Amino acid sequence: MKGDRRLMRFLPAALALLAVSGCGERKTEADAPARAPAPTPFLPIVSIKELMDSTVDPAADGVWDAVGTISSAKGVDHHQPRNDEEWQAVRRHAVTLAEAMNVVMIDGRHAAPPGTKAGLGEQEPARMETAIKANPAQFNQFATATRDVAVEMIGAIDHRDTQALMTLGGTLDDRCEACHVTYWYPNSPRPKT
Repeated sequence: MKGDRRLMRFLPAALALLAVSGCGERKTEADAPARAPAPTPFLPIVSIKELMDSTVDPAADGVWDAVGTISSAKGVDHHQPRNDEEWQAVRRHAVTLAEAMNVVMIDGRHAAPPGTKAGLGEQEPARMETAIKANPAQFNQFATATRDVAVEMIGAIDHRDTQALMTLGGTLDDRCEACHVTYWYPNSPRPKT
């Protein structure tokens, strides 16, 4: 009983202290000091040029070469996928192309391997890299536009729509060239996009 009386005497004081401490200024996330963004887990291994040579170009060629019309002395050949396996092979190329455009946009990727010399009509890799770093949003717009066409191609492939795939192949060519003439060979005429 004695313990109960002591508790009863101190309880109001303890509650008053808790109430006063809770009435102070409340901190919000906005009051917290700014934190640096978490480092990205992505690590670019090869340059844009190497990625283009090893992944982007073969994937684009795989889609472009899948459909077409060839006229020769033997007649007209309408080239297109004819069975599930052929359609699946074209789809793999379109998927690779779409995802490669995501990879192209990873920060910190160099334009070309160290020591790469510009070819005839090409801009020096260091100037390309400077142009990309000066306006990464523009570079990412080119990559995103190309990715979006590849995604549309996946849809055309899933519907086995060869006409749409041919049309999108032309759009893909325009989007690729728009980026190339901006960064790789900027003194060439710009294609329509």
